[in-house]
Amino acid sequence: MPVRRQLYNPSIEIPRKYLSLPLYQIAGMAGRILTMVFTIWVVVVFFLFMLPLLPFILLPFAAGTRFTFIGYWFLKLWARLFSIFTGIRYRLVGRENLSAGRALIYVSNHTSFLDVPGLRMLIPGEFRPIAKKELLSIPLFGFIVRAATVVVDRSNAESRKRSVEAARKMIERGISMLIFAEGTQNRSNEILQPFKDGAFRLAIETQTPIIPVVVTGAARLMPPGKLWIKPGVIEVTAGKPIEVAGLTLADLPALKQQTFETMKHMLLHPK
Repeated sequence: MPVRRQLYNPSIEIPRKYLSLPLYQIAGMAGRILTMVFTIWVVVVFFLFMLPLLPFILLPFAAGTRFTFIGYWFLKLWARLFSIFTGIRYRLVGRENLSAGRALIYVSNHTSFLDVPGLRMLIPGEFRPIAKKELLSIPLFGFIVRAATVVVDRSNAESRKRSVEAARKMIERGISMLIFAEGTQNRSNEILQPFKDGAFRLAIETQTPIIPVVVTGAARLMPPGKLWIKPGVIEVTAGKPIEVAGLTLADLPALKQQTFETMKHMLLHPK
């Protein structure tokens, strides 16, 4: 009876060093490869939809203040497409607390670049974020930052003063502001970093209510300062308005602490 020879192809031989690896190390390597592939896909989706939509986002800002809401509509469209095609889902909570009929100051935490699409989908109508000047250097996105935000150089006192004045004018026009109260992405182990005064000074001086907003889950999917992205769910929650009617600058520390405690409670006890 003839003996069947075992076929052997050295080109597909698995290196011995991998055969000796523990299973958890092999799983870890596979996980890193999948994360890298997904990160590349997210970057592709970002540019795939940003490129064709960019003219429709920027041109309304160039056409004058009466048309800027159109640019924000296309930004919202981009945010939805980004979520759909990346598999990064945004769960929006507390939209009943929001009103598109008056200017509000949205005070949010900031943990990741993935916060931004969710905030755009949550906030109704047109608004202006306070954005640090470093964002101007991001390809394509930098054009949007220049057109659709109030840019501030945090190291320059005159720039900070101009940004506050620009924010005040926006509120006078009935346009809401979005301010990251911590001043930057939270890279600490604390649930919240200490808040800056700017948002609360602006709220008191313009007598504009504050909407506390918290984002959870974004840092787990894309940690601050890293370009490693995972699919998952991010929750963006809007709390009830914090009224400031009748408050003076003497009440600023108490208002800041009230907002801090409210947002901390929202993070620790999600709905």
